[in-house]
Amino acid sequence: MSGVMKRMGMIFRAKANKALDRAEDPRETLDYSYQKQLELLQKVRRGVADVATSRKRLELQLNQLQTQSAKLEDQGRKALALGREDLAREALSRRAALQQQVTDLETQHQTLSGEEEKLTLAAQRLQAKVDAFRTKKETIKATYTAAQAQTRIGEAFSGISEEMGDVGLAIQRAEDKTAQLQARAGAIDELLASGALDDPTGMAKDDIQAELDRLSGGTDVELELQRMKAELAGGTTQQQAIEGGTAGNQGQQQSQQQDTPRFDKQ
Repeated sequence: MSGVMKRMGMIFRAKANKALDRAEDPRETLDYSYQKQLELLQKVRRGVADVATSRKRLELQLNQLQTQSAKLEDQGRKALALGREDLAREALSRRAALQQQVTDLETQHQTLSGEEEKLTLAAQRLQAKVDAFRTKKETIKATYTAAQAQTRIGEAFSGISEEMGDVGLAIQRAEDKTAQLQARAGAIDELLASGALDDPTGMAKDDIQAELDRLSGGTDVELELQRMKAELAGGTTQQQAIEGGTAGNQGQQQSQQQDTPRFDKQ
């Protein structure tokens, strides 16, 4: 059971890693890393500022203690001048206590100054690394974008991209459907022409019927030509007959006029 669970876990991690690899954009990863470095640099700067603030606070305390120490020393000197040795001794005792505090604060001040210097130097180095990473990041992003664009252009030209592949498949399907429809139309025309299929509209004709119609049409044309020739021939004969009859009448009239006796006036 343990081996099965380990195997399932390995398969799950492998699939998750593959899915993450597909979803990962190096440019986004670089931007995220740069953002994290900026946050780290901001924390270091904040640490430097906190140390510097602590150092400044110690300096203010040291100034106050040194002022009080000088004041106690002056008071002790005045008390001793007035013959108040007891007051002078008390002032010097308090001054000694303050001086111990000053020594402790000076030690802390030196420590904080050293820490501040180290943090400042670390912040400067980190700033230089962040600036260098930003330059490299932008260079990598530009190179990646150019390579991605070049790859897409190459895929578009070669037709292996997903978008162009869909277009190619659509064109191929359209061509296949067109060829199928053309083949079906040609097959139906051949079947109608051979008489294997009946045309309910009566529009389609087979080869024999088309030949008979052609011959019948040619015969009708010939008959129409013969009829027109006959009409033309008949009209010419009638006109000649009419013209011949008119000429005969004119000759008879002239002959009658010649035969009629003429009586001259005496």
